[in-house]
Amino acid sequence: MGNFSRRLLLRSGGALVVSITVPLPVSAQGRPAQGKPAVGPLPDQLDSWLAIQQDGGVTVFFGKMDPGQGVDVAIRQIVAEELDVAVERVAIVMGDSARTVNQGGASGSTGIERGGITLRYVGAEARRVLLDLASQHLGVPVDALHVRDGVVIADPAKPVSYAELIGDRHFDVAMQWNGVYGNGLVARGRAEPKRPGDYRVVGTSVPRTDIPEKVFARHQFVTDIRLPGMVHARMIRPAVTGSVPAAVDEASIGDIPGVRVVWKQGFLGVAAPREWDAIRAAGTLKVTWSPVVPPFPGNAGLYDHMRAATPIARKELVKQGDADAAIGGAAKIVEAEYEWPFQSHASMGPACAVVDARPDAATVWTGTQKPHFAAIGVARILGLKPVQVRAIWTRGAGSYGRNDAGDAAMDAAVMSQALGAPVRVQYMRAEGTGWDPKGPASIHRARAGLDADGKVVGYRFESRGFSRTDIDTNESNPAHSLAGQLMGVKLAPIQEFGIPTEPYQFSAQLRAWETIPPLFDRASPLRSAHLRDPVGPQLGFASESFIDELAHAAGADAVAFRLAHLQDPRAIAVIRACAERSGWQPRVAGGSPGAGPVAPGRGFAYAQRGQTIVALAVEVEVNRTTGRVRPRRWTVAHDCGLVINPQGLRLCIEGNIVQGSSRALCEEVTFDRAMVTSQDWVGYPILDLADAPDAIDIVLLDRPDLPPSGAGESAIRPVAAAIGNAIFDATGVRVRRAPFTPERIKQAVGVPT
Repeated sequence: MGNFSRRLLLRSGGALVVSITVPLPVSAQGRPAQGKPAVGPLPDQLDSWLAIQQDGGVTVFFGKMDPGQGVDVAIRQIVAEELDVAVERVAIVMGDSARTVNQGGASGSTGIERGGITLRYVGAEARRVLLDLASQHLGVPVDALHVRDGVVIADPAKPVSYAELIGDRHFDVAMQWNGVYGNGLVARGRAEPKRPGDYRVVGTSVPRTDIPEKVFARHQFVTDIRLPGMVHARMIRPAVTGSVPAAVDEASIGDIPGVRVVWKQGFLGVAAPREWDAIRAAGTLKVTWSPVVPPFPGNAGLYDHMRAATPIARKELVKQGDADAAIGGAAKIVEAEYEWPFQSHASMGPACAVVDARPDAATVWTGTQKPHFAAIGVARILGLKPVQVRAIWTRGAGSYGRNDAGDAAMDAAVMSQALGAPVRVQYMRAEGTGWDPKGPASIHRARAGLDADGKVVGYRFESRGFSRTDIDTNESNPAHSLAGQLMGVKLAPIQEFGIPTEPYQFSAQLRAWETIPPLFDRASPLRSAHLRDPVGPQLGFASESFIDELAHAAGADAVAFRLAHLQDPRAIAVIRACAERSGWQPRVAGGSPGAGPVAPGRGFAYAQRGQTIVALAVEVEVNRTTGRVRPRRWTVAHDCGLVINPQGLRLCIEGNIVQGSSRALCEEVTFDRAMVTSQDWVGYPILDLADAPDAIDIVLLDRPDLPPSGAGESAIRPVAAAIGNAIFDATGVRVRRAPFTPERIKQAVGVPT
């Protein structure tokens, strides 16, 4: 394998199952930063990022991946722009730990904001080198050259193409990088990228190429991976959280052919050559489980438990003036408390992974958002070195954050090592919804004082919840996987939550969070982790609902009240753009709620996530009889700096609104004292097509003067608040617990349930 180059892999084309189980060697040059293992090519060579083929095609090696939002198209546009080639000529390799630099995977909406910046520099540097080569080849100075779709021209009679200059050969050009792997990595060369005024490709709506492949069932998902000698595996989970196998009767499997059992402490799985036989065996195997006391308070006792729990961490991230004194001396004091449940990723399909583990190497096919880190985690759980493991990102069911894909990869690795064969682990629906890491439940307390003119003089906002990273954002540490925890790996929880980040100007304020212990600290179906915009929707729900309550207490219009407490010109512009586009007419919310069975209402909310700013206005209908809430029309104003692909951005925003509506209206993990009980689409419903909005009207505030910032998560943050504010406007009743289920709405408006 020492002579097996990335260039040969590139020439081999398509991504099907490569029956190579020994990973490509990592360059010995350079040292990993901050003690992190080097997995994948190092960022200090242009060849680690980009290649020109003999046919003139360009291949970009992108260390992140696209979970389905079209980030790959935007990256191709960025490189095509800098190289002066057609987008159609640019191909992209994503998330293969042997072929791409570790850029941190998909995380925090950084695909373009942080992942794209290096590729912009890479494209510019490659163009500089190519023009230098063309200058030498043609015998003319660089400033006499121009490029048209990968062809360098001085004299039209003597053009020279990029392919002729370097096709299928290495650049051998160094890049400077900032010494940080992952999301913070930035590599650049000597060339400066183009100025926005010169863009021809960036800013246009280049269509996606993956849609036809998916529609016509030609796209290869991780579930489609097949290897010679591969067996299919199913994991066996307890009925009571914390229980582990005390005895396993393999004879109970009977005559199901080829079944093998892997049992390591609390880890238990079965495998067979045929998938159906593995499913049968998992349901037939007789297991004696250890007796345990069920650890959960159950749904009904969740929030009481949270209020009574002793915090294990607290951070006061914003502390300005004496908020309590200012509130105590105010003309009017407003207080409220908001509740947000555990929520599941509920990916369309449960996770799947394939691992071929050998004594000295392993290959992983995984749908995780962070394949480089998955390689590190698999290496650790198998006792290998990171350079001995190759992770190949293969599209899975989709995710936004740390879903169950990482657990499946670790389970498959343990099974493969134990069985000495490639193993495909496929979860069942009950595992995918019941056992995936969850978005954390939380309680938010807000208190503020208004002066006689309705201005906020003191503001206090405190969140209490389960840590958003009890399970870390990546799989590099087996302690953050079910397999590792079940086999006794020492736990490594991280205490983290968040605060509202909207820059309201309050002269005295406190914004703080505190975390409480997990309900069960090992191999729990209620492990908390990152779910799309980690803790953003719950923070946005509470903080923007409370701003609306303050506006109502002040007798002010919701939009005008926000503008009166903001100085950020970008935020003001976004809010005004949303209000203008939606036809917002100033008035006090909830002043004359509808009296009929179906009451109309409108709501407004705003959010700032990093450098991205979003404002939403929504029109809803609330059926007092059935409790059904239907957001009919949305208006979105969105500023994420420079827009790379307008249509792709619009689709991304629409996805945020739809998923945000689902989380606000439907999604709540239910559990009894022993186990999560919402394990299918009945117990954990998501937004139905009948409840989808009639229209989502989007205003993009393109800012070529600013770098692009993330758009994958920002618009989901204020959705629940906007809906909640509209419910109040329609009914005059404030609902402070999500989701806004029909039963909860009927109870709030006084209709018997």
